[in-house]
Amino acid sequence: EGCFECCIKCLGGIPYASLIATILLYAGVALFCGCGHEALSGTVNILQTYFEMTRSAGDVIDAFTMIDIFKYVIYGVAAAFFVYGILLMVEGFFTTGAIKDLYGDFKITTCGRCVSAWFIMLTYIFMLAWLGVTAFTSLPVYMYFNLWTICRNATVVDGANLCLDLRQYGIVTIGEEKKVCTSSESFIKMCDSNELNMTFHLFIVALAGAGAAVIAMVHYLMVLSANWAYVKDACRMQKYEDIKSKEEQELHDIHSTRSKERLNAYT
Repeated sequence: EGCFECCIKCLGGIPYASLIATILLYAGVALFCGCGHEALSGTVNILQTYFEMTRSAGDVIDAFTMIDIFKYVIYGVAAAFFVYGILLMVEGFFTTGAIKDLYGDFKITTCGRCVSAWFIMLTYIFMLAWLGVTAFTSLPVYMYFNLWTICRNATVVDGANLCLDLRQYGIVTIGEEKKVCTSSESFIKMCDSNELNMTFHLFIVALAGAGAAVIAMVHYLMVLSANWAYVKDACRMQKYEDIKSKEEQELHDIHSTRSKERLNAYT
């Protein structure tokens, strides 16, 4: 019975809402970082193989340099949000413990209130950042969708001469002409390869992961706001209990003093 009560007490102290948000955040970040990294690697292979693009010599910032930068950003995002998810879980345990305690010690609830307010502001900023990441991730999905549509139309319509020019998407400068048309052999090989299909679907999954991270941030905002409100209420309840105890003690002291005075008067 003692072990069962201990298990129930431990399970009751778990912040399930924060746990669900953390799992959703980790799943979204993992999908975005893993699939995004592989999709960028596939994009490099497609540009080099079918569009015959090469890396620029020197310190010139070209499409390949930008892709490398995006990969390093993905590494940083994965590490940062792994740590941030742990911090939010700790905050959830901290505030839940303070609330379960009642509404316990005033110093604990005050600290929990400040921590919750800080995380609310930080999570709101990260939510806006993930909205931007989601919008940015939709761009390669749109580009690959256009390329996939051209491949599909080329097989449906005989004799159609459709072209995809990378200058339309700002990947190369205006002076460079990097395009493939349905009449070229490289275009047919690209459409028949699994690499194009895989890269397209990897970007779609990365977009879904970024959307899941946005949902997780919104979930965290709701959880943190609720924790902040509960801890704020705990502070007020503790102040009320302190005032009530003080008044009761004063009434008890007054009653004891009067009783002594009456006893002395009677004596």
